[in-house]
Amino acid sequence: MDSDISKLEGKIDFVANDKNLLRQSMVHRSYLNEHRDFELDHNERLEFLGDAVLELVSTEYLYNNFSNPEGELTNFRSALVNGKMLAQVAQEVGLEEHLMMSKGEEKDTGKARQYLLANAVEAVIGAIYLDQGYIPAKKFITERILSHMDDVLSDKLYQDPKSKFQEEAQEKIGITPSYRVEKDWGPDHDKHFVIGVYVGDEKIAEGEGTSKQSAQRRAAENGLKAKGWGEEKEA
Repeated sequence: MDSDISKLEGKIDFVANDKNLLRQSMVHRSYLNEHRDFELDHNERLEFLGDAVLELVSTEYLYNNFSNPEGELTNFRSALVNGKMLAQVAQEVGLEEHLMMSKGEEKDTGKARQYLLANAVEAVIGAIYLDQGYIPAKKFITERILSHMDDVLSDKLYQDPKSKFQEEAQEKIGITPSYRVEKDWGPDHDKHFVIGVYVGDEKIAEGEGTSKQSAQRRAAENGLKAKGWGEEKEA
């Protein structure tokens, strides 16, 4: 176990005073269901703390380095610290082999695994912060997460799906997409909408949501996937 923690410390370039904090950052709740005598708690409290530290460090970085208005800075931050980005960081660092989870979780390679990986990054940040304070936590965040800012800007990862779909449609086809309500149901306090996104007369995809805005956003997300737009930037 000590050698495993040493390996983890090498990956995150941080030597902990309290090794159990780093161990705990790797413990998913499901692991404890199968190992009830395990001496440590799961990582959710560390994740809670790490999320707050990550938000402060990323906000401070964006404030000091970009003069954009608040709304744009918020979009930048969202792109930097969302689950997809943090899961990517976890894979780059090599956290996955250190995660302790149930056999069922180990088999899951979809969205649930991405969520678990993202949470582990935040838990590591929380562990670093508790162990040695703000400066080492900031160093990890700067080197491992904020270093992706160039990708956020060059690939326009800060754009919402509707803006991205519109830009891609105009660039590739020369047509501005439109959105049409395909169906809606439910009382006013619990409405549901299915909205289609069209390029000319061609329906590209549909999206469902509890408001027209959320359904349009989902339709745009599905439209990007259906057309394969932007995927070459993610490869």
